[in-house]
Amino acid sequence: MPKRDLRQTHLGYLLGQALRRFDARVLHLMAHNVDVPLALSNLAARSQISAAHIHITRHLPRAGSRLTDLAQSAGMSKQAMGDLVTQGVAWGLVTRSVDGRDARARRLVFTADGLAWLQAFEDAIKQAEQEFRAEVGAEVATVIGLGLESYAQ
Repeated sequence: MPKRDLRQTHLGYLLGQALRRFDARVLHLMAHNVDVPLALSNLAARSQISAAHIHITRHLPRAGSRLTDLAQSAGMSKQAMGDLVTQGVAWGLVTRSVDGRDARARRLVFTADGLAWLQAFEDAIKQAEQEFRAEVGAEVATVIGLGLESYAQ
């Protein structure tokens, strides 16, 4: 019996592969969502917006956040998140404003286009999850979801 190559069969590798596939599907759905502002849709369709940029969408609260809090929530360095935010500002996804509690700090908030992008993200997540359930079966999807939720805690 041949020895199993753990480099490409261990749980972490498979989770990473699944995450990349899921995020790619979500971005594809967002790129083709008619409610997404055309500029953002075109960026997504041309692969200019990547899974890394989704960190802003996934972690920025609707009420906004400071860069340091956003980076911490996403598990990224402040510098890496700052680069993503700079692109997000240029694309009209988010804006920087003065933080009311500290004039030296900036608060990041979604623009109107950013809120449409966020809604498209939520719609795409729902559809991608439905597709996952259809592919692996409802029971398996439920067990995977419960297991991942427990493991991530």
